[in-house]
Amino acid sequence: MYLRQVSVLVLVAVGALSATAQGRDGSVSLTQKSLTVAELFSLVESNSSSLQAAKTGVQFADLGVASAKTDRLPDVSTSLSASFNGNVLITNREFGDVHGYHAPHFGNSFALEARQTVYTGGAQSAAVRMAEIGREQALAGVDEARRQVRFVALGQYLDLLKLSNGMQVYEHNIRLTERLIDNIREKHAQGMVLLNDVTRYELQMETLRLGLRKLSDQRSILNHQLCTTLRLAEGTQIVPADDVTDGFQQAVPAGEPDAACPADASMDAVPAEPPSLRMARLNVEQARQHERMAKSERRPKVAFFAIDQLAGPFTYDIPPVDKNVNYWCVGIGLTYNLSALFKNSSKIRQAHTDTQRQNQLETLEQERFGNDMQSAETLYKQSYVEWQTQQKSVELATQNYQIVNDRYLNQLALVTDMVDASNLKLNAELQEVNARIGIIYAYYRIKYITGTI
Repeated sequence: MYLRQVSVLVLVAVGALSATAQGRDGSVSLTQKSLTVAELFSLVESNSSSLQAAKTGVQFADLGVASAKTDRLPDVSTSLSASFNGNVLITNREFGDVHGYHAPHFGNSFALEARQTVYTGGAQSAAVRMAEIGREQALAGVDEARRQVRFVALGQYLDLLKLSNGMQVYEHNIRLTERLIDNIREKHAQGMVLLNDVTRYELQMETLRLGLRKLSDQRSILNHQLCTTLRLAEGTQIVPADDVTDGFQQAVPAGEPDAACPADASMDAVPAEPPSLRMARLNVEQARQHERMAKSERRPKVAFFAIDQLAGPFTYDIPPVDKNVNYWCVGIGLTYNLSALFKNSSKIRQAHTDTQRQNQLETLEQERFGNDMQSAETLYKQSYVEWQTQQKSVELATQNYQIVNDRYLNQLALVTDMVDASNLKLNAELQEVNARIGIIYAYYRIKYITGTI
């Protein structure tokens, strides 16, 4: 029963949109574009500026991972030089007894050095892991941006549907009022009612037309905003397609709203790690890697090295020898920064405190997620109760309108009673339209919170 009612009511909304709109010169200025929810999300994926920026962030993070991994490769350096050497001058310590010696004037030098770090106290591994965490955070940022933009666009999309339904309600009431005015004018011509009765309903008609115009203008504003978000051509009029409830219908309960609802099913479909919790976990792991890097500064660094050097002339003899000298060596080196023992303590404590803080924030995020889910489930079930109540209100308001209309036509009720009944019926129908769209919005809000939208 719910499936049929929701489907029929939402499908009817599409008929409320006009095929074209006229410009000031009478030419067609708007082009209709029927848009499904899937197509809406596809346009968001390809045209959203914030989503594209988030995807570029992933590419940047990928390069960061590659850069961090290259730090594990050997360091190889080479140098080549040529020089003009002057003659050698020798004096005693009092700068006397000067002797000069001829030296080969052309000098050359070539050196090649390779160094492979094998232990850094965990600093290299922590740097690579932090780069990988940065990439995971960038991916989570893409999911978060996608979730945000989709939900905002979907809200505008559903608001368009709500306004279209509201316009249909106004148009229906305008047609009823037109028929009633015709009946009142006939009775006035027969001398059965006063002209004041006609005037009252003509004023009611103007109020309805004004309300319709306001909804039309609101839809125009919202349509422009959504077109801007989706980067659609100016002059495009978005028409929500009739599949807006496809995914929604699969989860609509067949019984009472408290018995089962998409929220219950959505809890089973919640990812092992929703986006918000995923980001909180990554922040904790990143803080731990910062702490690991801070501690690594108190550990020695070990590296293998190999050096080969060719130079000439040999200047360590008097007079200098005009020959090339080549030497090489391989070995293992160890360095230790003693100052880190007394300079790094505060940095380690700071990193440890940040790890504790991120753990606390993760706990808070888990609590917030649980509260949001409980709130979304409750509001979803409430939306069903509200819709059922508004359906009953529409039924009673319609019955009241019909009774008062019959009584008025039989001169058993005042025109003020008719105006009140008409307003009551209009408000009930508008509230029922809003409650119907509210069910769809509440369902997608659950999907938004769980990261499955």
